[in-house]
Amino acid sequence: MGDEIKLRVSKIEKSFPGVKALDKIDFSVRKGTVHALCGENGAGKSTLMKIINGIYKPDAGEIYIDEEPVKIKDPIKARSLGIAMIAQELNYVPEMSVEENIFLGRLPVDKFGRVKWGEVRSRTLQLLQDEHLPYKPTDKLKMLTTSDIQMLEIMKAISNDASIIVMDEPTSSITQKEVELLFKKIDILRAKGCAIVYISHKMDEVFRIADDITVFRDGTVVKSMRAADTNIDEVIALMVGRRMENVYPKADIEIGEPLLEVENLRSGQLFENINFHVNKGEIVGFAGLVGAGRTEVMRCLFGLDPINGGTVKVHGEEIKVKCASDSIKHGMVMLSEDRRRYGIIPMRSVRENASLSSLEKFFYGGTAHPKKEAEVVGMYFDKMSVKTPSQETAIQSLSGGNQQKVLLAKWMMRDPEVLILDEPTRGIDVGAKFEIYKLMTEVAQAGKAVVMVSSELPELIGMCDRIYVMCEGHIAGELHRDEFSQEAIMMYATGTHSIIKEEI
Repeated sequence: MGDEIKLRVSKIEKSFPGVKALDKIDFSVRKGTVHALCGENGAGKSTLMKIINGIYKPDAGEIYIDEEPVKIKDPIKARSLGIAMIAQELNYVPEMSVEENIFLGRLPVDKFGRVKWGEVRSRTLQLLQDEHLPYKPTDKLKMLTTSDIQMLEIMKAISNDASIIVMDEPTSSITQKEVELLFKKIDILRAKGCAIVYISHKMDEVFRIADDITVFRDGTVVKSMRAADTNIDEVIALMVGRRMENVYPKADIEIGEPLLEVENLRSGQLFENINFHVNKGEIVGFAGLVGAGRTEVMRCLFGLDPINGGTVKVHGEEIKVKCASDSIKHGMVMLSEDRRRYGIIPMRSVRENASLSSLEKFFYGGTAHPKKEAEVVGMYFDKMSVKTPSQETAIQSLSGGNQQKVLLAKWMMRDPEVLILDEPTRGIDVGAKFEIYKLMTEVAQAGKAVVMVSSELPELIGMCDRIYVMCEGHIAGELHRDEFSQEAIMMYATGTHSIIKEEI
């Protein structure tokens, strides 16, 4: 296969109102290789992939498959040309079953146009068995976790026998074990001659599996190169236009008295006997494997799920949290791990999304004050470095990193006492991550409390004062900064720490 080109785009251009997303893009992928696309959120990576998949139409330029020009008018045409795509944002119908999701848009029918449900069921069972996924074909997607749905999307794309596969942040919501399974699958696909475009902000992944790397910045190609001829520092510098010396801007902050205290918290079968505290000026992390109960604890604290027992105190005062408004009233806010499902209102403007939790500030004297709203929103957008054509732009048209910063601006407008961040840097670039880390530091410096749930151990180690590790619905251990290491965290997360102690 060598240097044989499978997919090539030439002089591709695409503009949206107020912004040029792609400017004369030249890009190619060799057969039997993984080509990584790197760049900050908003650099144009996902826009190009949506053009290749027929979701967007280019304003100019050509697309070639096996050096033959093609016109891709929609995703159905893309599929017929052997193109499959795993999108960054999970788009699914919660009431749909696993089998319906897998065959969405390609249900087999008989000569009378009736769906062959028997074939759908048998093929779904075979796919689930081949990929070692423990779901039933009839399971509703709303009953599955974000990680489960991500694995199904990966399986669906791979099952199409595609020769060109686009993977846009495929590991953003899955466990390390599932990542290893995906990488094995990628190796098999590469050996079969598939051309794989791999978009990721996780540089360790990029350099582990990529053969080639192309860096995008501000809608242009900065450089394309063989992965073996470059390194992480060079790629990051090309992405952001500067070298980043300090990825984790952790500051020495005087730790005060307890601000948030949680005692004997429990919720059904999800978790029990949860005890932890966060002091003023402290950033406390929650680590653990997917399904350990971290998100469930935070959802209960924020009033999204019921608390069956235990106490929650803020500033020493016990509070009753029955819904999100109770939590917000006491100065506790939460950024959800799934911004599309629980964070943004896609069709609404960035202004409306940002001001949603603080509307009472802009209604007084019986009248709405849109000028005041725009001023306050603009101030927080400047502070958060939100990139948007205007405040009236629909939030769904922004990059993932900018959507995340809009949601953070929404909560910062509340001036919270406790800021809960559930996977705040999932699927966003190193520049946007740095902005979020800086915000966390500023909140802590103001004497507030920050709780960060993350599956990325380096950022927990880089930003936290203490880390609680959860395992199977309970807190398995607590680590202070001088005890931090990925090995120590994983021992607690997998339940092996107590086993080793008993053997000793």
